[in-house]
Amino acid sequence: MCRNIKTLFNFEPPATEDEIRASALQFVRKLSGFNTPSQANAGGFDEAVEEVAAAARKLLNSLHTHAPARDREVEAEKARERARLRFGAAS
Repeated sequence: MCRNIKTLFNFEPPATEDEIRASALQFVRKLSGFNTPSQANAGGFDEAVEEVAAAARKLLNSLHTHAPARDREVEAEKARERARLRFGAAS
């Protein structure tokens, strides 16, 4: 899985349109191998990003859970701690 694609389900506040589109963009970049497509491929690339974002939105809207929503700040701190353990303290 692409490490830059973040989990968007079951957070408070819910995922924003920008977050959904950013995840879709990362997914399409990973699949295509393009960070930025050529002019010849830009139309198909952009269309794929929009279609993936729409599918992601549909998925997120259809999911249900009884688990309490995760707090973004708590999860961000956990990620920072994992990074500190993995890479050591910043100098």
